[in-house]
Amino acid sequence: MDARNNMPKAANRGRQVSVVFETRMSALTSLKAAAHSPHRARRLPLAPAGIACRLLLAAAFCFLTFPRLALAGDINGAWQRQPTGTLAWLRAVHFVDRDRGWAVGGSGALLSTIDGGKRWTIARRPTEDTLHDVYFTDAAIGWLVCERSIYALKTDDEPRSYLLKTVNGGVTWTRVEATKGEVEAVLVRLAFAPGGVRGWAFGEAGALFATEDGGARWTRQRLPTKHLLLGGALFDEQQGWLVGAGLTALRTVDGGLTWREGGVTPETIGMVAPRTRLRAVSFIDERRGWAVGTGGVVLTTSDGGRTWRATPTPTDAELFDVKFFDASEGWAVGEGGTVIHTTDGGSTWRVEPSVTTHTLESLCFTDRAHGWAVGFGGTIIAYGPAAPTNPARPSLRNV
Repeated sequence: MDARNNMPKAANRGRQVSVVFETRMSALTSLKAAAHSPHRARRLPLAPAGIACRLLLAAAFCFLTFPRLALAGDINGAWQRQPTGTLAWLRAVHFVDRDRGWAVGGSGALLSTIDGGKRWTIARRPTEDTLHDVYFTDAAIGWLVCERSIYALKTDDEPRSYLLKTVNGGVTWTRVEATKGEVEAVLVRLAFAPGGVRGWAFGEAGALFATEDGGARWTRQRLPTKHLLLGGALFDEQQGWLVGAGLTALRTVDGGLTWREGGVTPETIGMVAPRTRLRAVSFIDERRGWAVGTGGVVLTTSDGGRTWRATPTPTDAELFDVKFFDASEGWAVGEGGTVIHTTDGGSTWRVEPSVTTHTLESLCFTDRAHGWAVGFGGTIIAYGPAAPTNPARPSLRNV
C-alpha cells in the first residue's frame, strides 16, 4: 500500500489520541485530588472509595488500550527489494513457509534463504542449464525444471529437458528423466497437488508429463492443444487447470485422463487478440479462479473453468503470475516491475508502488502478509508489514 495515502489518516488518529490523552489525564488529576481532599472521609465512605479506585484503574486501562486500537490500522504492507548478489534472470520462486525459500534462474542459478529473504545464499549450481521452475512439496523434497541449450547438446538422442530432485532441502540433487525418449520435449513449469503425490511437468507444443507416485515415474498425457503451456494449478488430485499461448485454458476433473477446453475465445472475453498468452492461473476452490497474461489481461471463472470472462485492469503490461488468497484478495506481477492488487475478487485492480522496473516473472505468498516476486537482473522483492508511522505512545510512568 502507498504510505503517502495513509498520512492524513495517521494525522487524524494522532489528534484523536492527543484528545483522549488530555481527557484521561484530567480525569486522573481529579481522582487524585479527590483522594487527598481533607473532606474525603466525610464525602467518600469506604464503598464509594472502592468505586473510585475502580474508576481510576478503568481510566488507565482505556488510555493504554485506545491508542493501540486507533493505531492498528496504520500498519500496512509494502514491497521492499532484497539483496541477492546475482544478476541472473530469476525465473521462479517458492517458499514452504515465511522463512524457507528458493529462487532459480538462468545458467543454473540457485538461491536459498532461511530467514524470509533477509539474506539470500547463492548455492552451488546443480547444473549450468537454465532452471525454469522450482517447487518444494515440503522443506526437504523439491524439484527443478531444467532446459538444456540446443547448442550444448552433444548427441541427437540427448533430451532437451529434465528434472532435478532433492530429498535434503537442496543440499544435493539427482537427475530425473521425466520426458523419457521424447528428446525434443521442452518443459517450463511444474505443479503438484497438495500432498506432493500427483504432479505435472509441462511446456512447449502441449507437452504434459504426469506422475502419480511423487515423481518416481512420469508418463506422457495427451492434450487437445499444441500450444505452449505456461501455467498450471492442481486443486486436488483430480481437478486441475492449464493455461498457455493462443488463449489456451484447459481443465480436468479426473486427474488428467481427459481434458476439456475452457471456451476462451476473443469473442467470449471481448478481445480481438487471439494470440494472447495466458501465463499463469490461480484457483481458491473448485469453481473460483483467475488467469493472467499478455496486455494486462485478467480472466476470471466462477464455474471451474468452463467459461471465462475478462475483467478490467489499470495496466497493459504483460502479467506473468497471479496468486489469490480467497474470493476477494489477489496479486499479479509482470512486465516493467508491474504489481497490481485487488480486494474485491478482481472487479477492480490497483497498481501498487513497486521498487523495481525489472520484469517480475514469478510470485509466491505463504500468507497474505508475506510474499515474494522474482525476475530479471537477480531481482527479488518481498512483501511484508510496513513500519508504523505514528509517534510513540505517551508513558504513564510519571503520572
